[in-house]
Amino acid sequence: MAENETQSEPGEAGNAVIMPQKIYAKDMSFETPNSPAIFQKEWEPALSVEVGQTVTSLEEYVYEVILTLTATMKCGNIIAYLAEVHQAGIFTISGISKEKVDHILNVYCPRTLYPYACAAVTDLVARGGFPQLMLAPISFEAVYHQRQMEAESAESAL
Repeated sequence: MAENETQSEPGEAGNAVIMPQKIYAKDMSFETPNSPAIFQKEWEPALSVEVGQTVTSLEEYVYEVILTLTATMKCGNIIAYLAEVHQAGIFTISGISKEKVDHILNVYCPRTLYPYACAAVTDLVARGGFPQLMLAPISFEAVYHQRQMEAESAESAL
C-alpha cells in the first residue's frame, strides 16, 4: 500500500457500500386445494397479490431482507391456487446515514429481490398446470412513502 493511502473501515464517511452478498429462495409453497375439480371449471380468474417484507440485522452493516410474495387465484369463490415465495437476500450497507439505510432496506433491497420472487411464483404456477402468471411491477418507493405517511399520522393521532 502506498504511504498516503489508508484503508478505511466500512461505515466511514466517503466509503459508501450497498452490495447484495447473496440472493436465495428461503421458502416456497404452492397449493391447489380444489384440484382436480378446478381444471374442469370454466376459467374465470380473479387474482389477489400480497407483498410483505422483513428485515433482520445479521451483524453490523449486514442485513437479511425477506420479500414475501403471495398470489392467490380464485375462480368464482373457489381457490384455484395459492403460491407463496419468500425471496431473501443478504445485503451489506455501510457508510450511509441511518435514514438512508432505512430507505435502502425498504426500497432498493425489495426492488432487487422482486424479479426473483416473480420468476419463482411464475414457475410454481406453470408447474401447477395453470396459465402463465405475469405480475405487475411494484413501486417500492411509493409503498415506502405511504408507510412513512401512515406512521406519521399514527404518531400525530397520539
